[in-house]
Amino acid sequence: MNTPRITVNNLHKDFKIYDSPQDRLWEIILRRQRHKLYHVLSDISFALPDGKSLGIIGNNGAGKSTLLKLLVGTLQPSSGTMQMTGQVAALLELGAGFHPEFTGRRNIYLNAALLGVPDENIAKLEQDIIKFSELEYFIDRPVKTYSSGMYVRLAFSIATMVNPDILVIDEALSVGDMAFQRKCVERMNQFRAEQKTMVFCSHSMFHIQELCDTAIWIDNGKIREMGDSDKVVGHYEDFCNNKKSYNTIRDDLPKELEQTEQKEGSTIQDCRINWLSVKDVDGNTLEEFEALADVVLEMEVEVLNDVEQATFGIALMKSAEEPVASFFTTDIEGLEKGPFHKGDKLNVSLLVKNFAMRVGEFYVLAGLADETGLLWYETKFSKQLPVKANKGVGPIAMAADWQVSRQN
Repeated sequence: MNTPRITVNNLHKDFKIYDSPQDRLWEIILRRQRHKLYHVLSDISFALPDGKSLGIIGNNGAGKSTLLKLLVGTLQPSSGTMQMTGQVAALLELGAGFHPEFTGRRNIYLNAALLGVPDENIAKLEQDIIKFSELEYFIDRPVKTYSSGMYVRLAFSIATMVNPDILVIDEALSVGDMAFQRKCVERMNQFRAEQKTMVFCSHSMFHIQELCDTAIWIDNGKIREMGDSDKVVGHYEDFCNNKKSYNTIRDDLPKELEQTEQKEGSTIQDCRINWLSVKDVDGNTLEEFEALADVVLEMEVEVLNDVEQATFGIALMKSAEEPVASFFTTDIEGLEKGPFHKGDKLNVSLLVKNFAMRVGEFYVLAGLADETGLLWYETKFSKQLPVKANKGVGPIAMAADWQVSRQN
């Protein structure tokens, strides 16, 4: 068996919390403890084989980012051991490793040198890094003038172009426009295809499932579960759903709506959803769902730029963040998936048989993604639709047939 690329044993990290800055000084002078210990991480142990990808998930404040900083050496553990074999490149907090007064070009050399790349190799990679980041016009300006998206473009380009053995990413894909996100995902998939090792922390469970072989769920500084990414993500989503206090789409969705409006006026949007409808099998628009009835969910898609292949998706949502059921065309044989050309209009419909929810209020979410299903061109919500009052107990209705017979 190959030696693991990353090995972590009984890792602990504590931070000293002082009531006031003066207490630090008095602690040094009096040599008496004037701080409290805050346990950020406790007894973290795992091993990641070479060529595998690890996803790290958990609530805000669980200790995910601290673990990444320990892995790349920007923090030191309070106790425990860890071993990283090979060159490590990391994308952590925004702008980490950049000097704000230096130009983007000088920061390429600074950042790559910190990663252990010889100067002559950096010079060979310089133009590839600039080209991938698409910052040619800004590369000789101080990075303090860069936007957050430009920071990420440059940092991601450097980290991946220096060809590290281990790539550590902390939510970097949440910043930047969709066109660059697509390039990042393609680069990460290429990284995996080259059998490199990746550690990825994200709140996007879909990205964790698609990009990571294994996942670790951290809860209150401890590993709550570790294993196959699909299984761990499923348990984590169930945990979050049970804790969720549901808001309306209006409460949950201002950012999503704002992003949609921005996309519609953007030159990088490849497709657009013109309308979304919820109907019965006779074509009548529904104002409410009926338990165990068949429902037709339909959208019209307009192609704005040529695309090689597209993935369509529809979900029933309890809120903007909580799916109840989802349907994707990714693995469905015989469906038209492209290529599509500018000006094409597509009618996409989904027949949901025996609508299974007996109580509640739900939204329909329609989406259109690239062929990987990781980058979404656009999403559109329906209005909230209640389930028609019906007799029964429990949240789910199931189609079933009774049979009673006398025994002779």
